[in-house]
Amino acid sequence: MGPRQVGKTTLLRQLFPNQSDVVWLNGDEIDVQNLFASISADRFKAIVGQKKIVIIDEAQRIENIGLRLKLITDSIPDVQLIATGSSSFELANKVNEPLTGRKWEYKMFPLSFSEMVQHHGLLEEKRLLPHRLLYGYYPDVVNNQGSEREILKQLSDSYLYKDVLLLEQIKKPEKLIKLLQALALQVGSQVSYNELGNLCGLDTKTVEKYIAVLEQTFVVFKLSSFARNARNELKNSKKIYFYDNGIRNALLSNFNQIENRTDIGALWENFLISERIKYINYNSKWANFWFWRTKEQKELDFIEEEDGKISTYEFKWNSKSKIVFPKQFSGSYPNSSFELIHQDNLEKFLL
Repeated sequence: MGPRQVGKTTLLRQLFPNQSDVVWLNGDEIDVQNLFASISADRFKAIVGQKKIVIIDEAQRIENIGLRLKLITDSIPDVQLIATGSSSFELANKVNEPLTGRKWEYKMFPLSFSEMVQHHGLLEEKRLLPHRLLYGYYPDVVNNQGSEREILKQLSDSYLYKDVLLLEQIKKPEKLIKLLQALALQVGSQVSYNELGNLCGLDTKTVEKYIAVLEQTFVVFKLSSFARNARNELKNSKKIYFYDNGIRNALLSNFNQIENRTDIGALWENFLISERIKYINYNSKWANFWFWRTKEQKELDFIEEEDGKISTYEFKWNSKSKIVFPKQFSGSYPNSSFELIHQDNLEKFLL
């Protein structure tokens, strides 16, 4: 599962180049949706025949996909079934119950810092950091230098009109766009659903629903506040980040170079946290993550806990920045570690 246009289909075509042994179905196509609407086990056996692999691309577009997948696995146990989805909710929630214990789930994101380092080396990728902060890591963006803005415009439109709007049959797309723009402006800051609603002309419940849909379709993700001991810790706060810097900047129509920007801190924070999420997923780390802030405005950008160990991080683009580990945190959590991550040492955090 993962956003559209990150290479899920391309990856599968490389993994299974022998098309003669594969049944390939595209859930975006109406006739495939209609096929699954009333399919029986016997008819599906006839469609599969002697082939050993069934791939259902964009499976979230098929109604009751979880039950349909269970039908296939129950009636044709020798077939390897693979489904892709660009909506975690529509695929995962419908699959989890009927296929509990019988499936492996993987996430795929836009290209990562780590992958690009493997491609052309650490030095070259660090030189490209200003470019990545502006345009992000979508494969088409990386592979078509000079056309980044046009591609990102198409990608952001695809997000809004193909997945998000269809998923919940949203009636007011212009207000969803306003919400996305407001979220883009507030990257790195705590968000209030009530304030967002006032900005966009939406009630709080609708804002919450729209943000949930944006999470399910891999546009944004949420960080909650870390609070366990101290009374002055903020307990119910949240921040929202974009999975890709390029999408965030496209929503704001702002691709000014980083030397001329006032939001370099937000760009850097969004980049590092989204890349760390990729790192955690791709390396199968069992980790939880938050941000931390007190009522006195003391804060830490990122907290990660793995196997009971708490690691904390602060992010600054300028490598000459000096940050002191907040005494309130070190006093409450004495065994935690602290690191400042900047452009000169980001490999410690992302590799």
